[in-house]
Amino acid sequence: MIDVAQDPMDKPALAQRIVDAAYLTGSFTLRSGQTSDFYFDKYRFEALPALLDPIATHMAKLIPPQTEVLAGLELGGVPIATALSLKTGLPAVFVRKERKDYGTCRIAEGIDFAGKRVTVVEDVITTGGQVIASAQDLRDEGAIVSDVLCALLRADEGIARLQIADLTLHPLFRLADMPIPD
Repeated sequence: MIDVAQDPMDKPALAQRIVDAAYLTGSFTLRSGQTSDFYFDKYRFEALPALLDPIATHMAKLIPPQTEVLAGLELGGVPIATALSLKTGLPAVFVRKERKDYGTCRIAEGIDFAGKRVTVVEDVITTGGQVIASAQDLRDEGAIVSDVLCALLRADEGIARLQIADLTLHPLFRLADMPIPD
């Protein structure tokens, strides 16, 4: 079992601090192409050690025990995977959206993960489209991928789509957990 330090703040307080730092209103186009009148700017909470640290502390408890490698998705999953790696001692890889055509030409940078149980780490999930694509890329390179962690699940649609792709989602927060102002 992974040893995680004492909670620096409880989850409701953390949810409030995330909303205070990252909840925006306006008109936004999401990665899925959907439009929304609100947005969680994950970089606003990932760039703040006072928020990233407790997020990682709470997310570390969600890591399946069989995990051998954490896979942070470009770009928002990378800081969370790094923080989780520091908390747990698990190695991390960093997954590109597209394979680069120079240098190592790899889809994921870091340690060799072929044949290892890899847990995907993402920041915010709405439909799960990029998670599904990246999990398949990792599988194509020999990883055993069955679990996904995210800081925030925006829509339950993401759960169903991930299940179809044989992925189990472990969200730290769901949208209903967030104290969004009226």
